Amino acid sequence: MTTPSDSLRHRSGQSSKKIISPKEHTTAAPTTIESNVSITTTAARRGSNSEWDYKLALLVITILAFASRFWGISHPNEVVFDEVHFGKFASYYLQRTYFFDVHPPLGKLLFAFMGWLVGYDGHFLFDNIGDSYISNKVPYVAFRALPALMGSLTVPNVFLIMWESGYSLPAATLAAGLVLFDNAHIGQTRLILLDATLIFAMSLSVLSYVRFYKLRHIPFSRKWWKWLLLTGVSLSCVMSTKYVGVFTFVTVGSAVAIDLWALLNLNRPQGTLSLKEFGKHFVSRAFGLIAVPFFFYLFWFQVHFTILSRSGPGDDFMSPEFQETLSDNIMNMQSVGIQYYDTIVIRHKETKAYLHSHPDRYPLRYDDGRVSSQGQQVTGYPFNDTNNHWQILPPNPLPEKGQLDQNVQNGDIVKLRHIVTNTILLTHDVASPYFPTNQEFTTVSIDDSNGNRHNDSLFEIKIENGKPKQDFKTMSGQFKLVHVPTKVAMWTHTSPLPEWAFKQQEINGNKQIPQTSNIWYVDDIPSLPSDSPRHQKEPRKVKHMPFLKKYIELQRAMFHHNNALTSSHPYASQPIQWPFLMRGVSFWTQNDTRQQIYFLGNPLGWWMTSVLLATFVGIIGADQLSLRRGMHVLQEPSCLVAGSLLELVFNGESFNGPDDVSISSPKPIIKKGSAGNNSKKRLTAKERLSDSSINASWLACGCLLAIVIGGWWYFLPLTYGYPGLTVAEVNARKWLYYDLHFAK
Repeated sequence: MTTPSDSLRHRSGQSSKKIISPKEHTTAAPTTIESNVSITTTAARRGSNSEWDYKLALLVITILAFASRFWGISHPNEVVFDEVHFGKFASYYLQRTYFFDVHPPLGKLLFAFMGWLVGYDGHFLFDNIGDSYISNKVPYVAFRALPALMGSLTVPNVFLIMWESGYSLPAATLAAGLVLFDNAHIGQTRLILLDATLIFAMSLSVLSYVRFYKLRHIPFSRKWWKWLLLTGVSLSCVMSTKYVGVFTFVTVGSAVAIDLWALLNLNRPQGTLSLKEFGKHFVSRAFGLIAVPFFFYLFWFQVHFTILSRSGPGDDFMSPEFQETLSDNIMNMQSVGIQYYDTIVIRHKETKAYLHSHPDRYPLRYDDGRVSSQGQQVTGYPFNDTNNHWQILPPNPLPEKGQLDQNVQNGDIVKLRHIVTNTILLTHDVASPYFPTNQEFTTVSIDDSNGNRHNDSLFEIKIENGKPKQDFKTMSGQFKLVHVPTKVAMWTHTSPLPEWAFKQQEINGNKQIPQTSNIWYVDDIPSLPSDSPRHQKEPRKVKHMPFLKKYIELQRAMFHHNNALTSSHPYASQPIQWPFLMRGVSFWTQNDTRQQIYFLGNPLGWWMTSVLLATFVGIIGADQLSLRRGMHVLQEPSCLVAGSLLELVFNGESFNGPDDVSISSPKPIIKKGSAGNNSKKRLTAKERLSDSSINASWLACGCLLAIVIGGWWYFLPLTYGYPGLTVAEVNARKWLYYDLHFAK
């Protein structure tokens, strides 16, 4: 009879084996090598032909992945959800028309490449959800085939990750099956979206790193370098598709950092590394996982700039200097020099509102009790009318001879006269309606402006990135209007003022002058006759701008506008809801047939995965707690899966190194040969579990997959968009907060 302690596996004691260096290992006694080989030779011989079942499973899973992603890919033959964006971007590439997007260019370039392959010219701009592809002669099936291909290849990638990580065939099959039969993954990979490219690159990054990690005991070999560089290239593709891929970069980077930390250990089982050897490891990883990815990341932006050489809808997001590098640019064609006494129309770059004024005045008191100046209202107005006309004046009257031909230049001090009310623009130390810290903008009479309010009506023209005394021009002369005495910049925002200001935008003085939201431009010169010689311009050559300067400007604009995307979405959900799949997103509907595409994962698969992950965390936590008491409550074969996963994530040396082999460790190796030949072979999961039956694993895998397949089949009409469902069938699928259409 055994005691309770006999039934528990105790923590291994301190190893008494001598730590040897790699050189010492090559001269180790043959008896040690022979004893190691005797332990593993039989298992290795049994496993030499044992992976045919993995290969067969991989083939079947790959076929099913292609079938499920390509089946009915031509339906619907209309624009669906965000195809309005990414299809449009492909058309812009093919037309070489500059556009702006917050995502990096790789995924969109791939769609453009697919369109180029099939001879598409980019004539269709994907303007509205529901627009017909057939009537507009768009090769949409070719476009959708690209994400379907990547989505199909992602499934075998998941299987290979599990296989290469040393998991059993049931575990690898279950992991791949969860992705294979996930409705969300199928839905994303059948449409013109970036997610398929992103997820495929993520899976390829993890797979490449696993292969690289397995070769860590033969560093700087050809295969070691190959998988290191493939990991870097895959990570670059992740980051070059969507910035959310940074989490994959951090995951792999954390594992590499922990691996490097382990290499510094003086008590490494494989022998201590000198600082020179460690430096080689560090530099090689930095080159493969930082320098190479960054190079390819920059490369796709260079391709992006090279293709998009014509002016387009993205011009407004870029600086005038950038826009002048584009052919057919409106600034090059319509830019006109501004002279004193011209009547101009000023427009805000970001909100497109016109600088506007009207005779109505600010109320005596605002809603919060603050008092205004009761001056004439100055607002931002979305439409062009005569109340947007302002005359640009010098601070002091010019001689009559110089009034007609003196150009306004960068750094000039000016006044602005509102034409309709014959008043002068002014700001002063009175709080604006919405921002107590910002100054109110108003106007005063010409007499007051020439008298005691003279200084309060002076503004400086500061052209963005302008040179001293550069001519101030329409369109290209983007500028900040800075008040001379108080050093505030004229600014507006989209929040409408109350009814007393007719729901127009507030104009105020912003103390944060460097903000790009302070930028305005002159849209037109209404006082300039159409036959004026100033309209005649010589043809201008497209200017050159260094790549890095263009890249940095675009990156700043991308991050700025991405952070500015704060408006709520009707289908928005919080991260805490994602593991529980509380709701989905409506992608497309067709009233006549009652068909709809509702983006939703496989609820049964997601819930099961969440439960299994929680169980896994609980088991590992309990196991680690028991280890603190000197015992291990898990039997060795039971914790192989947990051990392999933790070893992959944390790069822990779960085996004892080149001088020891443990059949029960997650990644054991075989040593064979003589004093000058030391090769290593990893045992498969079947070899490690040779004394254990996996029938129970297959039974569990089969049961779980049956549940997953059932959920996939039940929600299939919402994933593929057909057939249409009856009211009863729709209501039967309205689980949790699934806001499906046609439920009545």
